[in-house]
Amino acid sequence: MDIFFTDPSDVPLPPDEVRIREFRADPWPDGRRVKIYLEVTSFQRRPSGEVIVRDAFGNMVANANIIETIDPKMEITMHLRGETPHGIYNATVQLFYIQEIEDEVQEEGTLIRPERIDVDFAETSFEIS
Repeated sequence: MDIFFTDPSDVPLPPDEVRIREFRADPWPDGRRVKIYLEVTSFQRRPSGEVIVRDAFGNMVANANIIETIDPKMEITMHLRGETPHGIYNATVQLFYIQEIEDEVQEEGTLIRPERIDVDFAETSFEIS
């Protein structure tokens, strides 16, 4: 696997050491969308993530899944559900890896579900008036 980084001094880290460097949510002027900015440390294995935006009542109004990103810097535009978004919102991101399953002899019909290993979490709030 080839991974390209702009800073050669930024040493790629193993999965259990990967962390979120920056997490920010900036609402668009139209009040219907929010730009999510996420930056993580350099990595040896590509991490996944889950971004959730909730309104002041705790209702999920947007969500996005990041599957094995190749870039440590990400920008995502999320559309907010609901008639007229306004008020305080909370955005969270959970960074994780899916445990690799080694090839083993299994009983026929047995389903092995890989384990999700959470490595970092961040949250931020923003307001739409």
